[in-house]
Amino acid sequence: MSDPATLLVADDDPGLRESLERTLTREGYRVVLASDGRAALERVQAGGVDLIVTDLKMPGLTGLELLRAAKAIMPDVDVILLTAFGTVEEAVKAMKDGAYDFLTKPFRREQLIKLIDKALERRDLIEQNRALKKQLEDLRAKGQMIGASPSWRRMLTLVEQTADSSATILIQGESGTGKELVARTIHERSARRNGPFIAVNCAALPETLLESELFGYEKGAFTGAAGRKEGRFELAHGGTLFLDEVGDLPLETQVKLLRVLQEREFEPVGSNRTLRVNVRVIAATNRNLEEAVAAGRFRSDLFYRLNVFPLQVPPLRDRRGDVPQLVMFFLARFGKELGKPVEVVSQATMERLVRYDWPGNVRELANIIERATVLASGRVLELGADLLPPGPARVARPAPSDPVAGQPVGTLEEMERRHILEALGGSRWVIEGPAGAARLLGLHPNTLRSRMVKLGISRPPHGIS
Repeated sequence: MSDPATLLVADDDPGLRESLERTLTREGYRVVLASDGRAALERVQAGGVDLIVTDLKMPGLTGLELLRAAKAIMPDVDVILLTAFGTVEEAVKAMKDGAYDFLTKPFRREQLIKLIDKALERRDLIEQNRALKKQLEDLRAKGQMIGASPSWRRMLTLVEQTADSSATILIQGESGTGKELVARTIHERSARRNGPFIAVNCAALPETLLESELFGYEKGAFTGAAGRKEGRFELAHGGTLFLDEVGDLPLETQVKLLRVLQEREFEPVGSNRTLRVNVRVIAATNRNLEEAVAAGRFRSDLFYRLNVFPLQVPPLRDRRGDVPQLVMFFLARFGKELGKPVEVVSQATMERLVRYDWPGNVRELANIIERATVLASGRVLELGADLLPPGPARVARPAPSDPVAGQPVGTLEEMERRHILEALGGSRWVIEGPAGAARLLGLHPNTLRSRMVKLGISRPPHGIS
């Protein structure tokens, strides 16, 4: 179990202080008391306070002065003000100075408890979002693609193993999973990183233009060919050529592509000159090429040439644990582009995004976050009901099961707990070091230890040493 939150109650009325202490202690909170503002500030300076409940009018140091001083020491601490009816206007002003909320005396105990619960939930949400941002910063610093789920890490391991080879790679995966990003990552980690990376979408070009785009053409090769044009293979010399949607190539072009892969040479359209190129080819498709070969739509010899080293990019629904990191990445990106100060995602919204099936994969997630950012009115992102409409292929699945505890993973906190446990298991419960769980998760070891305490994670008595 995680430690209970520590609440500082500051009021010069001893009867109210003691009453609040009894009430809040019964609710499971740890309560410390202060009889005036100065004593309260000394307790804040000592540290360990999660939330302050203070009277607005106190001798020595008022609640407003305590608020300002406490915020200077601990900017993230929330302060709830208790005020008499005649000082409501002052309490409203205090909200502009950072107070979380205020209650007018007399108030019901359940009102205060509900307010405290909401403030602490908000604090936890900010901490979770910060942890996600820290993971993103660490991944960016290492030049890694975003994701820490087991299926994504397995794919990244294969990316590392193949990057420095010259083998042709066939990347397979559903539309929107990030196949071009994987191809670019392979190029950037290869010995060809200083050479060009040329991408061509084979499905986006008409059959009549595809050959000239790939191999180039000479002046006068066809009507409108006013001069010589270099093709994509020639432009990619010394680097990498990425053929996206290669499964859509017409059979005639497949024959010519096969020759380039085998001989590393080709003739531009309308030319008798043979050009030799030093190009690494990475192809990608969302089609099942083996079925296409069986149906006669794709040449078997070309398939085997392309499929020297196959890579499968997992769909987003199979790596739901990566959704929070991706959400924060797109939120930062679109927030900057759109000039919107959105920094935090509500827990309900994040849980909904994690549960959603994502038929359009990462591309759909990016579109949803961009639209939600446009519509956001404050610094907290809330997902409107219309952004994920239900439908035959758009129904959120039940929460996946926790492979460690066998419990449904429904909340962001439960999902975080699951992934920390997976990383700890994979590192044999070693936290620090190059193979430690902290490195796997992209966290500082101290941050990981803090999250473990918060989530109630401790080493099993007979755990692996």
